[in-house]
Amino acid sequence: MIDPTALRDKPTLSGDRVRLVPLAEEHADALLASTRDDEIRRLTGTHRRWSREEVRRWCRERAEQPDRLDLAITSRPDGRFVGDLSLMEVDTANESAAYRIALSAIEFTGQGLGKEATRLVLQYAFERVRLHRVWLEVYAFNMRAIATYRACGFSVEGRLRDALLWEGRRHDALLMAALEHDFRKAVG
Repeated sequence: MIDPTALRDKPTLSGDRVRLVPLAEEHADALLASTRDDEIRRLTGTHRRWSREEVRRWCRERAEQPDRLDLAITSRPDGRFVGDLSLMEVDTANESAAYRIALSAIEFTGQGLGKEATRLVLQYAFERVRLHRVWLEVYAFNMRAIATYRACGFSVEGRLRDALLWEGRRHDALLMAALEHDFRKAVG
C-alpha cells in the first residue's frame, strides 16, 4: 500500500554528485532559463513558452501538492541547479506513477547526473512511497536518455507513433517502465 505522507512530505535525497531538494521559488529563474534552451525544449518536446510569473507560480506551488513529488536537481558540492524531476500521476490502486526528468542545459548531459538523480528518486519511490511500477515517455531520438533509463531498470513497453511534431518532422515516443524488482536488479 502506498504511503501518502511520502508524497506530501517533500524529501531531500543526496547522492555522491547530486542532491534532490524540494522544488521551490528559489529555482524559478534557473528553471525558466532551461525552458528557453532550444535543445532542452526539443529533448522534452516542449512547445509552450512559459512566462517568468508562470514558472515562479509553478515552483512556489509544488510544496503544496500532496499527490506528487517535484524536486530540483542540484550539483554537489556547489548546489548549482542542474534540472528538475517529478513523480506524478500517482495511481494508488495500482501502486504506479509517472516519472519525468529534465536537465537544465546540455552541458549537464553525459556526466551521470541524470542517472544518479533517477536512481535516487526510484529508490525513494519503491522504498518510501511503496510504488510497484514507475513509467515514463521518452522520444525515440533521445538515445542518451534511453540508455540512462535502461541502466536504472526501465524496459521499453511500447511505442507511441508520431507522438511529437518538431520543426516539421514527426517522432515516436517510447513508453518505458521499471518495476521494483527491475530496479533492484539494475542497481545490484
